[in-house]
Amino acid sequence: MSLTVHTEERADVVVVSVAGELDMATAPQLQDQITDLLEKGHHRLVFDLADLTFCDSTGLSVFVRARNSADEAGGIVRLAAPRRGVLRILEVSGLVEVLQTHATVDEAVAGGRTVTD
Repeated sequence: MSLTVHTEERADVVVVSVAGELDMATAPQLQDQITDLLEKGHHRLVFDLADLTFCDSTGLSVFVRARNSADEAGGIVRLAAPRRGVLRILEVSGLVEVLQTHATVDEAVAGGRTVTD
């Protein structure tokens, strides 16, 4: 399966919808899009993971790098609506708290409750 990435601006946040499988083969595609967004001055990113069916450690590292880059620029990175399998990977890795994971995109955009609250 491949990866598809779509972006949508909502006020001062860019929602990045990620669908398919995020792994060693597809991570560079997402990384390139994130780099492009950051270079264009978009430092507030919400990743909609509702249609992400698989994520390995390479995919997790893309989100961590995005968070680090956004932090350096005074921005934020939040994850939203991960499926059960992806949420489990985030929990086991300890990244569910580091990456501010929310139940819905709207909550992530608003900065509301996280799934660990």
